[in-house]
Amino acid sequence: MLIFNRKYNGKMLRTIIIDDEAPMRHSLEMMLKSSCPNVKVVADADGVDTGIAAIRKFHPDLVFLDIQMGDGTGFDLLKQLEPIDFKLIFITAYNQYAVRAFKFSALDYLLKPVDPDELTEAVNKTEKLIVQSLRTQLDTLEDNLNPADRSGKKIILRTFDNIHLVLTKDIVYCESDGNYTSFYLLNNNKILVSNRLKEYDEMLSDQGFFRVHKSFLINLLHIIRFEKAEGGSVVLTNEHKVPVASRKREQLLELFERISG
Repeated sequence: MLIFNRKYNGKMLRTIIIDDEAPMRHSLEMMLKSSCPNVKVVADADGVDTGIAAIRKFHPDLVFLDIQMGDGTGFDLLKQLEPIDFKLIFITAYNQYAVRAFKFSALDYLLKPVDPDELTEAVNKTEKLIVQSLRTQLDTLEDNLNPADRSGKKIILRTFDNIHLVLTKDIVYCESDGNYTSFYLLNNNKILVSNRLKEYDEMLSDQGFFRVHKSFLINLLHIIRFEKAEGGSVVLTNEHKVPVASRKREQLLELFERISG
């Protein structure tokens, strides 16, 4: 089923909702009307085929897209729409493990049931999306959602003028710089992104990373040695030296024991 709404203001974000649950589509449209006055829903659709038809007819600025639908997935839909010239927010009922894949890909997503405050935040963030980077982000998301992928977890790092696709195993450590985080890589490159270290601590904690200091997050794969002098520090690949906070020292030494055991 495809429903069209022809009364929209061309200066607003023309939006399509694609989800196979009618109550979900209706609820999301009502929330958009009350919380996001810059958004106008011009169509909704209940699957891959009807979604493609709506997008090709209305050329939206923004699409809310479910992942699992009756006639396929959101990825199936997107693969038939090259180039992708609209902004995108996924709607998902996935568990926390899969949601982590969205964070790694730097794509916006909403968990079902949708929270109005999170909806507003996602729309505001998505307006700033660099459309040219979307294909790389989608490929990263699909790879990280695939448990059979043995190439290693990848993370998107977006800077002011570039988008970087990085294997997490190639990150040596991260350093906090106020509202920014610097990533130091295996090839000695440095990437500065405008997100706090806390976000990456939460994202990478189950990928073998450890917060040794309020300002440093290290990749345990790259530890070479622990030096006791001057309160303690770890030496990492490429001879990077990172201080260890006193309250983290015991935890780190316990991790050494587990790794060596």
